[in-house]
Amino acid sequence: MTDTSVIAKSLMNRNEFISIDFKILSKEKQEIMGYEAEITYTDGIDHILETQRYRATDFPLDELRLFFVNDTLMLPSEY
Repeated sequence: MTDTSVIAKSLMNRNEFISIDFKILSKEKQEIMGYEAEITYTDGIDHILETQRYRATDFPLDELRLFFVNDTLMLPSEY
């Protein structure tokens, strides 16, 4: 989560609204790609601003979407 807020804040000069998608890859994809999870930052209409890949994670969810707007990290239900 710390990485997410720091990266999103650094992308604010490229777009005011940032959608953040965390996803743990399937075991098959992990073996092919060489990493376990990725976080994709977009402008909300699928233009990728940044992608981070993680070799290992202990994040408890398989997927999570967050929004970063006005220096605030929010869940979809909060937006």
